[in-house]
Formats: sequence, C-alpha cells, structure tokens
Amino acid sequence: MPQTPKAKRETPKANRGPSAGPANRQALIDAAGEVFAELGYNAPLREIARRAGVGQGSLYRHFSDRVALGLAVFEDSIQELESLVTQDDYMLNDLFDRIAEQAQTSAALTELLTTNGTDPRVIRLGERTRDSAARIIEREQAAGRMGTHLTADHAMLAVAMLATTLAKTDPAERPNVARQAREIFDTAFATIPAKMSAQ
Repeated sequence: MPQTPKAKRETPKANRGPSAGPANRQALIDAAGEVFAELGYNAPLREIARRAGVGQGSLYRHFSDRVALGLAVFEDSIQELESLVTQDDYMLNDLFDRIAEQAQTSAALTELLTTNGTDPRVIRLGERTRDSAARIIEREQAAGRMGTHLTADHAMLAVAMLATTLAKTDPAERPNVARQAREIFDTAFATIPAKMSAQ
C-alpha cells in the first residue's frame, strides 16, 4: 500500500555521508538520461536531482555544470562505441544505425553537441567519435568495401546531418526518416563502381 506524504516525512532517507557518493552520482546519471529523453537537454536540473532522490547541492558536487552531467550520461555509449569499432565486422552502417537509434530515443546528445560546440570537453567527444569513424573507414577501404575518396570527415558530416534531422523530426516519423537516411548513406559510402573509378 503506498505511503502517505506524512509517513514519508516520519521516515526520512538515511544520510550515509561520503559513502553514498558513488551511488548518488550514478543515480544522477541515470535520472538525467531519463529526464533528458523526456524533456530535452535543457530540462530543469532540479527535476533530475528530485528523480535521483538527492538534493540539488549533491548534483553540483558531482557535476560542475550541465555539460559535465550531459557528457557523463553519454560516456558509456561512447566507450561502448570505441570498443565495438575494434571488431572487424563492425562497419560504418553499424555506426549510422547506432547514431540513428540514439537520436530516435533522445535528442539530448544532439542538443549537447550543437549548443556547446566550442567547449573543449564537447570538442573532445567529437574527436573520439571521429577517431572511431576513421578506424572503421580505414578497415573498410582496405577490404575494398568503400571508396578511397571517402574520409572520416565525410562520415562525421553524415552523422551530424542524420542526428540533427532526427532531432527535428516528429518522434513518430523518426524510424521512417532514419531508414531513408540509411539508404542514402549506403549508396554514398559504397565502393566506387569500376566504370566510375576508371574515368
């Protein structure tokens, strides 16, 4: 049976002091991921703290600003991507699918990148993503699956276009737009036909 507000006040949450630090930090990251997905990157930080079950002061002890919190939310995804690209069967279309899936779920990452493009921390995030794309492209070009005229900059431009477009698209239409974008990318990043390369 749900507790009444009075019961909650009579049984306050125990203060575990410094030992609660790591758990509180993870709770804030989890809550931020949910709130950003629901309300956008500029959602009130107090809502994130409330949902994490901590005070707003605790949020600022762990994260100096909104950018730091946003980067923490997406760090696991970036680390996973960096791990996946080491696999020989992970190709560029897998990267595009991953970006599309992320953008369909939440536009927060796109908002973070576009509104803080000059922040060194955000620039480093972009560099890490570019390095992952470069590794995939080098491998696919060596295997003859991709034209040698293509670079990581081309891939990053495609990723940016995809993420920005999906962020501005009605959620119900995002899967269809993502599918159409994938078809375009499959054609654009395919191996150059022999007839064309001979010209």
